[in-house]
Amino acid sequence: MLGTTVSPQHDNLWQVLQSYYQLTKPRIIPLLLITTAASMWMAADGQVDPLLLLVTLVGGTLAAASAQVFNCIYDRDIDYEMLRTRHRPIPSGKIQSRDALLFGIGLGCLSFTLLTVFANLLTALLAMSGIVFYMGIYTHLLKRHTVQNIVIGGAAGAIPALVGWAAVTGELSWAAWLLFAIVFLWTPPHFWALALMIREDYAKVGIPMLPVVEGEESTTRQIWIYTLLVVPVSLMLIYPLGVSGFLYGAIAILLGSIFLKKAWQLLQNPTDNQLARSLFKYSILYMMLLCTGIVVDSLPITHQLTALLTDKVEMSIAAMSRL
Repeated sequence: MLGTTVSPQHDNLWQVLQSYYQLTKPRIIPLLLITTAASMWMAADGQVDPLLLLVTLVGGTLAAASAQVFNCIYDRDIDYEMLRTRHRPIPSGKIQSRDALLFGIGLGCLSFTLLTVFANLLTALLAMSGIVFYMGIYTHLLKRHTVQNIVIGGAAGAIPALVGWAAVTGELSWAAWLLFAIVFLWTPPHFWALALMIREDYAKVGIPMLPVVEGEESTTRQIWIYTLLVVPVSLMLIYPLGVSGFLYGAIAILLGSIFLKKAWQLLQNPTDNQLARSLFKYSILYMMLLCTGIVVDSLPITHQLTALLTDKVEMSIAAMSRL
């Protein structure tokens, strides 16, 4: 049943709007938009059409919001059981599931229309595939049935990287898929660090997250493995693909070193929730700064400065060799 027997509990229109806004889980969306924007800047060699950027980010926001609304409807039973989610609009009775469903469909349709008209059909279809994958594969098939839920389901969170590239080029290149792979490999350490902190909530509602089923030691070992993978993969944008340069490489190495250090510390202390919290928070900062590095590295002025610096270094080396 999509309906709920609890009447909406609002005093005014502003509270209604707030409840619908909360349905979209807005804190999750900015990170998805950052990967979209980074992908667009890289695809456009640092010269993105401002209107296309705006439309793609708005369309991506609507698609992500739609997916989160559908997720809230599907998970309303476990949201009611978990203390941290009990006050969400549907389990608290502020919004009926029927109304939320119409809201989610409306957001999805608006996203598809906007991206089709102002970007291209491939971009719109990729955004819709993100909704389908998140709901059909992750939420329905994986989340409640396998410890690998977040690994496979992580593909949904990586799709925005493809959306951004397709919006600029109308196709998907190896660079786009490598960006997808970076986000895909980053997701398990990011989410499992959170799962370590709230494993009791997941255990209470029977969600087989890795810390619940296999314990902290196995989880921190998996976090370490995926962190070991994501750091070198992030450097493949420099070699062999050659789509990023020295500045991005320096940023990626610095950020990756800190990521590895925190994952190693957690591996040595699997039951330390403060270390898990630190890793979780840093993983967000890591992705934000890595994407910022992609953007800055792609700018024409960065290319010019790098070329100028390279010429001066070569001239200095040549002068020294003549001494």
